[in-house]
Amino acid sequence: MSPLVWAAVTAAAGGSVVSWLAPAPRRSLAAGIVAVLQATAGVALGVAVLGGARVDMALAPRGTALAALGRLTVQPTALGALFLVVMSAVALVAAVFAIGYVRGPSDSRTAWTSWFVFVAGLQLVAVAGDAVSFLLGWELMALGSTALVFTEHAARTAVRSAGLWYAAMTHLSFLLVLSGMAVLAGHAGSVDLDAIAAARPGGHTATLAWLLLATGFLTKAGAVPLHVWLPRAHPEAPSHVSAVMSGAMVKAGVYGLLLVSLRLLPAGPRWWAVALLVVGLVSAAYGILQASVTSDLKRLLAYSTTENVGLMITTIGLADLYRAADRDDLAQVALVATGLLVVSHAAFKTLLFLVAGSVLHATGERDLDRLGGLGPRMPVTSVTFAVGALAAAALPVTSGFVAEWVLLQALVRGGAPSDPVLAALLPAAMGVVALTAGLALLTFAKAFGIGCLARPRSDGATAAHEGSRWMGGALVAAAAVVVGLGIAPGPLSRSLASALAPGAASASPLGGVSLPGLGIGLDPLGLTLLALGCAAPVLGAAAWWARRAPRRRVELGWGCGGARVSPRMQYTATSYAEPLVRVFGQALDPRRELEVEHYDESRHLIHGIRYRHEVGDPVESGLYARGLRGVAALGERARSLQNGSIQRYLGYSFGALLVVLLVVSAW
Repeated sequence: MSPLVWAAVTAAAGGSVVSWLAPAPRRSLAAGIVAVLQATAGVALGVAVLGGARVDMALAPRGTALAALGRLTVQPTALGALFLVVMSAVALVAAVFAIGYVRGPSDSRTAWTSWFVFVAGLQLVAVAGDAVSFLLGWELMALGSTALVFTEHAARTAVRSAGLWYAAMTHLSFLLVLSGMAVLAGHAGSVDLDAIAAARPGGHTATLAWLLLATGFLTKAGAVPLHVWLPRAHPEAPSHVSAVMSGAMVKAGVYGLLLVSLRLLPAGPRWWAVALLVVGLVSAAYGILQASVTSDLKRLLAYSTTENVGLMITTIGLADLYRAADRDDLAQVALVATGLLVVSHAAFKTLLFLVAGSVLHATGERDLDRLGGLGPRMPVTSVTFAVGALAAAALPVTSGFVAEWVLLQALVRGGAPSDPVLAALLPAAMGVVALTAGLALLTFAKAFGIGCLARPRSDGATAAHEGSRWMGGALVAAAAVVVGLGIAPGPLSRSLASALAPGAASASPLGGVSLPGLGIGLDPLGLTLLALGCAAPVLGAAAWWARRAPRRRVELGWGCGGARVSPRMQYTATSYAEPLVRVFGQALDPRRELEVEHYDESRHLIHGIRYRHEVGDPVESGLYARGLRGVAALGERARSLQNGSIQRYLGYSFGALLVVLLVVSAW
């Protein structure tokens, strides 16, 4: 399988060269085709490893310039191969979309080069066989994505702020992961991941390593309260980049958590599992609540990613908790749910971000309050939007429904009254999952209904049109994957079980998913055929009766019974979410401003009303803003130490030297 590895490496290097040599009119096509080849090589390598192939090779053999970094081994496991397939498949669809989408700053040499670096980093993280290779891939992923977030910084000031936040948080993640890997490698005496896994540290060493690694991976995954970069960076990055960041990059954090849980530190204390479970549930509830009240389409999808990642973290914590309670059958089901959530989210969130890009490309708008009427004007985008929305709301027959069904089975069948921890946590977890499912349904009913139905609310929405065939093809392909995994999830579930929990899931004759350990299964195709069989006679009778019944067209002069001829008579995204803002006002901390302008002749006659409504992020304003203000105040006080006096500076140096000598003597 080494030719596939070198194919991916060659495509990454060749794509960077093509980005600089290709003329501007042909750059997106030439670079996009090479990007497709790079992603295809990653998919093929991952599928081969999942099929039983073994890869063990060095990217930096002895005698080469890279040998100073170490051997840089490529040694993918089944777990890594699974994530390699997911990440590369997302990059493949996004690259096809980008061929017809990128224009202006997104079509620059720097942007395309950053793309190849970004995807290469993602792939290296998944196949790394040692800590140095893993960290190199992690940093390549961070550098490439940071440059891509800054792509349109010259056009919009919001991009600069988002880029700075993202750069700070992604490199904080790198430093934390680096520190955690250093602790484990120091204990094992080797940077090889197999040697680290065999060393199995315990006590304070294991706890320190777990805290560093878990925090670093949770930061990359966008879990609360480390999520603040996500609703900033995703909306400001080009949409095909947002699709890869959400559909693939945050999965690197989930992969890291699974790597720690299943391979590096598999037998930790129970409070590790409880901590992951709590973080996951809080992230899921907070993310979907924020998504439900925002009107910016890409920001909505970003917060929805926090919710989806929260569910993945919940299942990892749940699996660890079940293992600690000697419930291995349920732990395996929870891991299968993790895999299904990972694949499902990669499929539908990639689709939804590409849909947002198609809408932005056609209308210049991403504010749902200014959209509407896209259904007849953009039929391909609207239909695929509906498919993605159904999956995000976990409704049949989509991949999202299957994933959350398996998650609920792991929760519902885990009752253990004799175990007080499980007895307390599982009902709370079921309640939070149910709440997130309901809010997700409301959120995506709002997004699709307000965005695609009713009447257009801006000139851009009125003049909307479909994009290129490349864009439409990518949307249709992603939607087909979402529906295909929802109708026949059995083969995927079996592959996930072989990588995460052997024997935990199998496929039924009709392609459904079976969970032998629990004695239950789900057959979406059979249920779909049954539903169609039951509905066909009813629909046929209704159509026959409709043809026989006379019709009259009546124009009514009042809004509730007639056609709403003005978009001002219809719901906006903000008004649709207003009840939720009132119910969850303390958690959302909304800010409202109302200005009433009167006529000069009388205070009783109103000339105009200006209303401003904004829902911020309480975690950002309450935690990060205060922390930044404290750092700024500390910096201002530190200025008093620098007054230009040479004598004082010499005193500082002398005092620092004394402190160092005392520390060394004590050590």
